[in-house]
Amino acid sequence: MSAPPRLWAVFAVLALVSACSSTTATEDDVDSTAETQVAADFVGAMTLDPSRGPAGTMVTVSGEGLPASSDLAMRWGTVSGSWVIQGERSEEYHGRAFDPVRVDLDTVRTDEAGSFTSTFEVPEDFGFAHDVMLIDEEGVIRNQAMFDVEMSVSVTPIEGPPGTPITIEVWGMGWQTLENSRTIVYDNAYTGWMSAVTTNGYARAVIPATGTPGEHQIGILRGAYTFPYLNPDQSPRPDIPVFETTFTVTDDDPILPAPIEAQAWAPQPRSDGDSAPMSGAWVTTDMLSGPVGTPLTVSGGGVAAGDEVDIDWFRIVGNRVSGEGWGEESLTLGTAVADDDGSFELSVVVPGDVGGEHRIEAVADGETVAITEFLITPAAMPLSNAAGPWGTEIVIDLTGVGWTETANIYTLVYDNTYLGYACGFNSQGHVVVTLTATGEPGWHFIDLYPAIYKGKESPGQQNFRIPQLTFEADHPGEDLPAFRYAFYLEG
Repeated sequence: MSAPPRLWAVFAVLALVSACSSTTATEDDVDSTAETQVAADFVGAMTLDPSRGPAGTMVTVSGEGLPASSDLAMRWGTVSGSWVIQGERSEEYHGRAFDPVRVDLDTVRTDEAGSFTSTFEVPEDFGFAHDVMLIDEEGVIRNQAMFDVEMSVSVTPIEGPPGTPITIEVWGMGWQTLENSRTIVYDNAYTGWMSAVTTNGYARAVIPATGTPGEHQIGILRGAYTFPYLNPDQSPRPDIPVFETTFTVTDDDPILPAPIEAQAWAPQPRSDGDSAPMSGAWVTTDMLSGPVGTPLTVSGGGVAAGDEVDIDWFRIVGNRVSGEGWGEESLTLGTAVADDDGSFELSVVVPGDVGGEHRIEAVADGETVAITEFLITPAAMPLSNAAGPWGTEIVIDLTGVGWTETANIYTLVYDNTYLGYACGFNSQGHVVVTLTATGEPGWHFIDLYPAIYKGKESPGQQNFRIPQLTFEADHPGEDLPAFRYAFYLEG
């Protein structure tokens, strides 16, 4: 078998055009009654022309020797991907799951000789092999043929000043073990990985342009076992392609990231639809989520006039390396005194704590009378030094880092080179990382991406503790932000 081609930027542009014209299977198209084991009784013959191509390809389907003068459902065989999260608090990562489904393409009518011709457009979907099935009115597969969805890639733009956001898109990433990851390499340095578990084979990552003016190499490689796999032509699956292109850094003013304060998610108010119940004690907060330090008004009612109501905040404490595990403890944010109508209110500030959901209890006379929740989201502080000579100490300060296996760490990338990770569990969500400024004089970029701290995976998938560049659309467990800094190294 010949080696898979290395596709350059011109092919990426063509891939973008074809992918943007493709269709995406929706829930309305999916046959919810699909089962892993389906009855089959093959007759006749069926062909696809072409039998391979990217999403958006128009395919002509021909059949003969099939049941005469019959309606046959033409369906596309695929999977629905999900991350598997388990545990008492949904804190455990257990890998990824793919359940078989069938998507309606068309209904065809055979003639008196049992023949037909039809067409369909290849949906935007996972890459590689898909069965196209002809199913009779009894749900029996009468014939099928395979279509191979080819992977395609776009890298845009292809030139710009330091800090230019470079968007890398992949269509047709597969779902099986060796097909299920893309690893990004920038100037022979490992940046991170791309996934497409819940996005039907589509992956999107944005990295900054780094380095001195001139050409820089970008590789979109394979790598199910954590790191890039460098001899793909000798793999048991040499059909899985790799891609390379170049980006030209120009000598223009840099494109700097937004102020770090603006990169954290803004506090979200609780819905206006949340109202006090008709009877009984109750408690709520004006804000639903936000970072550490968010002003928070806790209010409630339904207690006796003059009652002292303690507002207790619950937190997870511990770690995963001492052998003692984790547990829950509480602290009192303050005490409110109920008015004559039994209502109470207390203004507090969200305490420093791990990210994620926190239970808030209203306690009167030693008894919990009502419960609500607040979600802490991660935030980042400005760099201790935004400029300086080689060797300058750079301090990165994060709050609200989570404690679950999918939110426990942030990974650090310096000029598109993965350095390592930092954990926030033992420090109750507060993470401090100290770096040394290195490199050539000019702008340097520091990125922090969510990752998976630990968990259980199939033997062929070990994407732990490395930057997940597709965190925005496909991170398991919590929705989490990334953070980007710029540092100017003085000459």
